[in-house]
Order: sequence, then C-alpha cells, then structure tokens
Amino acid sequence: MPTDTPAPPKARFVVTYDAPTDVEAFERHYQEVHVPLVRQYPGLRRVTLSHEPKAVIGPAPYLVVSMDWDDLAALEAALDSEIGRRIAADAATNLGPYATFRGVALQLDDA
Repeated sequence: MPTDTPAPPKARFVVTYDAPTDVEAFERHYQEVHVPLVRQYPGLRRVTLSHEPKAVIGPAPYLVVSMDWDDLAALEAALDSEIGRRIAADAATNLGPYATFRGVALQLDDA
C-alpha cells in the first residue's frame, strides 16, 4: 500500500544562543513569548530546540534552534514577512540583552 510521505525539507534556519547572563529571564521570555511567535512563521514545517548541546569541536552554545521549510525561497519569504520582522525585533530587543545569538540559513542538499 503506497504512502504519501512528504518530501524532506530543503531549507533550514539555525539559530544558536550563547549562555544567557540571566537564564531565568531569558527562558521565561523565550518560552512564553518567542516560541509562540516562531510557530507563526509562514510555511514553517518543523522547529526543534536543543538545550545545552554537547560540544564536538569548539565551544558549545547554550541553545540551538532549527527551523525547516520546503525550500530556500519559502524560508526567505518567512524571514521577510511581517511576523518574521516581529520575531527578529523580539529577539534583538528581548533576548539580545541576555545572550549573543547567531543565525544561518541553509540550503539542504542530499549527499
């Protein structure tokens, strides 16, 4: 019996956060405000959070967030949308004072 398995995502946005200066304040805002905003990205297929990942090479960040889209155009459109701009402003204004963060958009190619 054939199954309609969705195609794997072809784009990923990864954000890493260094250790917050105030973990409680960072986590409260992140969980109560920021994550609900992130879930509103248009076309977002999946979001995963990894707290305190184990370093393999170099120092480990405090938090790694991965967000998947169908393709790079959908990811770029989401980041450039009204909610995307609200999410970026929220991160800069309300998370930036507690932790340095970096983001990278990835085109996912099969190896």
